[in-house]
Amino acid sequence: MNNPIYYAVVEGGGTKFNCAIVDEQRNIHVSHRISTTTPQETIALVCDFFIQQRDLGFTFEKLGLACFGPLDLNRGSKTFGCITATPKPNWSHYFIVEHIKTELNCHVELETDVNAAALAEYRWGASQNTSVSIYITIGTGLGGGVIINGKPLHGLIHPEIGHTLIPPPEGIEGVCPFHGNCVEGLASGTAMSKIWQQPAETLADDHIAWDIQAQVIAKLCHNLFVNFSPERIILGGGVMNKPNLLEKVRDYTEVSLADYLALPEGVRLEDLMSMPGLGENSGLFGALALVLQE
Repeated sequence: MNNPIYYAVVEGGGTKFNCAIVDEQRNIHVSHRISTTTPQETIALVCDFFIQQRDLGFTFEKLGLACFGPLDLNRGSKTFGCITATPKPNWSHYFIVEHIKTELNCHVELETDVNAAALAEYRWGASQNTSVSIYITIGTGLGGGVIINGKPLHGLIHPEIGHTLIPPPEGIEGVCPFHGNCVEGLASGTAMSKIWQQPAETLADDHIAWDIQAQVIAKLCHNLFVNFSPERIILGGGVMNKPNLLEKVRDYTEVSLADYLALPEGVRLEDLMSMPGLGENSGLFGALALVLQE
């Protein structure tokens, strides 16, 4: 029996970096969670973890990094592999790929966390057999990845769906330091905590915040449907774990679209919006998808 080929995978988020050793069959052999602090401290701990795994026999030559952004993904750019102008304090203009490659002496494949998660859902999850699919994560931040014909959308840079501007609900003011009333500034976990003066997870199920949250996300989904015509929108991230939130988002999206979209026979709008098929592993498996497709 052949020994498995191991890959190092990292899902780098604003709150935590999830690290794991995975094989090409998506078996997770060991995993570790590291709190996101300063880039120097966080990446040092990430590299220490993988050095330890190599010492234990989990040798790897490739690392997939699904990271929060914005990122410079242009291989011809002088700042390729750099986190650019992010709202995350201390992380702007940090050369994350260069630091990891230097410490671990391995090939690093980089993609935004949401594009990578979207790719994983396309390959193995809830958006299989689609030509256009979108993955939205709503957690510490809010972002989106787009897959078209099996490939992540980049273009000029890459999608920054979280910074889509929408009219704020009455009495609500967005908190994005760049754009104010963008979706991230209104509906991310960080935004909810600032707007309602308490962590989102502590808000009661019947708090008005959840109804407003559903309205904001529904407006985003309205824009995604009319702009990209996706066959599937996946709504992931910790905030979406709130009971009945997905159902509310679906209802408000249907109201917002006002029967404008002529859906194929037998297809309902609710069929096109779902939670991740890979659960909490969309990001990690997205990082794996990067090195497998490379």
